[in-house]
Amino acid sequence: MPSTRLQSLDVLRGIAILGTLGTNIWIFTHPEGLVGYLNGTPDSDWRPVEVVLQFLAQGKFLGLLTVMFGIGLALQQRSALRAGQHWPGSYPWRAVLLLLDGVVHFVLLTEFDVLMGYAITGWIVSYLLLTSPRTQRRIIATAAAVHLTLLAAITVVLLAGPSETGPRAPLEPNPYAHGSFWDLVTFRLDHVVLFRLETVFIFPMSIALFLLGARLFQAGVLEPRGTALRRRLMWLGFAVAAPVDIALEVTAGGPGLLVARYGVAPFVSLAILSAVAEFYVRRPHHRWAGRRLAEVGRMALSSYVLQNLVASAICYGWGLGLAASTPPQHRVPVTVAIYLVVVAVVMAFAHLWLRRFDRGPVEWLWNTSYRALARPTGRRQFGLPAEVATSSPNHFSLIMS
Repeated sequence: MPSTRLQSLDVLRGIAILGTLGTNIWIFTHPEGLVGYLNGTPDSDWRPVEVVLQFLAQGKFLGLLTVMFGIGLALQQRSALRAGQHWPGSYPWRAVLLLLDGVVHFVLLTEFDVLMGYAITGWIVSYLLLTSPRTQRRIIATAAAVHLTLLAAITVVLLAGPSETGPRAPLEPNPYAHGSFWDLVTFRLDHVVLFRLETVFIFPMSIALFLLGARLFQAGVLEPRGTALRRRLMWLGFAVAAPVDIALEVTAGGPGLLVARYGVAPFVSLAILSAVAEFYVRRPHHRWAGRRLAEVGRMALSSYVLQNLVASAICYGWGLGLAASTPPQHRVPVTVAIYLVVVAVVMAFAHLWLRRFDRGPVEWLWNTSYRALARPTGRRQFGLPAEVATSSPNHFSLIMS
């Protein structure tokens, strides 16, 4: 595998991880957490800034992370077949471990965890990759059609439903602001169905994007030969989808945000992927920012867990409690400041850790557990191509991608 492709993969993983924080940080800094975020935020002088910042992140990096996961599956399948191994082979064990990671992450840290859904989707798609390209295209089209049908139905219900009048009752008791760490754990478990609805809703979209990522990788989207493909995706995402996304988020309220996040933003994600890949095809050497993003991408799971842990400790009542203590008129600048602090912590930790170790701490634990379950006899049995094993030893980052 050319080194340029490896570099773009690590950077894209880092962008996707820190980009998802750009959406989730507004949940952390809301005094009522995810519940309050879903109920909307009152207007303030900073509202236009918040709209712009949320537009830049809303749905784009969730889509990018999902597509990158499909690319990671395609990489593992290719390396396994080149080594003469059966696919999906031991991958189901990886999916099981990722599911367990997601359960722990959901219960202890964040009710908007994506790992559980990715584990189940990845397990299914690992078998779908055995089908013919024509069958995969049909599955992508079918899954996308199911997703858009569900999205349209929910949007119609929201538009037809009665509009709220009067102030909303506050969340009482409020475990985000006044509860202990274990109060929040109990709150997540008590509302597990509500908090897992998004995972169920986006399941068809995830199937489509996983397979699409694999198909794009096989079509050379990260290679010099994929120039024409990248240009088409950038035109579709930046020139067509992005203006539609802006219009929906600014003018159509809650239903528009829903359609933008789950219907239009994935096309912008493809454009972001293509733009980064094009940059590294033309300029294969990392600069400072690229090196920092690549380090975050190399230990993607550790970075994902760490950013949620740090943001929780800063914002929730069991930590510093800044979300509840920040006046509403200052929430936007404080949110931006907290985001920058969390990003700095994650980048610094990734840089310092990788100076001594070849994989992140959570990846090490995951790798140790996988070895105990799958009992591979050599490094090749991890599904790693030799080039990746040499220059990017964190094989879990391929799974996270």
